[in-house]
Amino acid sequence: MHLVNTFEHEFADDIWSELTKKVASNMSRIVVSLASFNGEERIFACTGIFIGCNESNTRILTSASLVRASDDENKINDNLKIVVHLPNKQQTVGTLQHYNLHYNVAIVSIRGFRCLRTEEFHDPGEIKHHKKVLSIGRVFKSGKLMATGGILTDKPCKLDCKELMVSTCRISKAGIGGPLIDFHGNFIGLNFYGRKETPFLPRDTIMKLLSYFDGKGDVSPEIMDNQNRNRWPVPEMRWYYPSFSKPKPLTIEMPKYVKY
Repeated sequence: MHLVNTFEHEFADDIWSELTKKVASNMSRIVVSLASFNGEERIFACTGIFIGCNESNTRILTSASLVRASDDENKINDNLKIVVHLPNKQQTVGTLQHYNLHYNVAIVSIRGFRCLRTEEFHDPGEIKHHKKVLSIGRVFKSGKLMATGGILTDKPCKLDCKELMVSTCRISKAGIGGPLIDFHGNFIGLNFYGRKETPFLPRDTIMKLLSYFDGKGDVSPEIMDNQNRNRWPVPEMRWYYPSFSKPKPLTIEMPKYVKY
């Protein structure tokens, strides 16, 4: 018996050690983990990436699942404390700066830390199906970095958001909000959770959202203010009981009697 679907559960097929030195170095400097707390109780944990910094604060792109209200997915919980596990293994408190529940995206800002690198959102070119990709995540408590590989597919996403695309990467809950990149480290999208495959929000849509958050975007107000929020399911933690093979029924051979 053991717990499954925990926020500390690592990627099943972790290939971090196989990344090129350049990609591993870049990802290790921009990928963080975040957790939200209600008092001492941890509510959610996920991954995020540095997207901008100045002398006073640093901004992190992540999933809005970090701050969703547990009793109403169409709202955020304003009373949550956000803690960020930084690349230098220190922790600091973050502030929710922007969010959009329709696309499940949030921006968290932190003060007193100047990151060494941010995601530059280089154009990876046309997103072609069957392109090899990597999903990156960081575990909150340990700070461990993880990577798993897959390919882009042309399958429609089962979640109700038409902009979402799908890769065959299989991540754990810790990888929600983490980057999907190509093998050169170029940003392709932001990962969410799927049991067998991973839905992601493509780079172009994220760029429009970031522009909107900064007051210079062209995303339609109808989408940004959409009250018909999409659902973003996350598996609940539970106990797993291994199944044991049933014992074969006991058969007893009756003695045979010979008639004389």
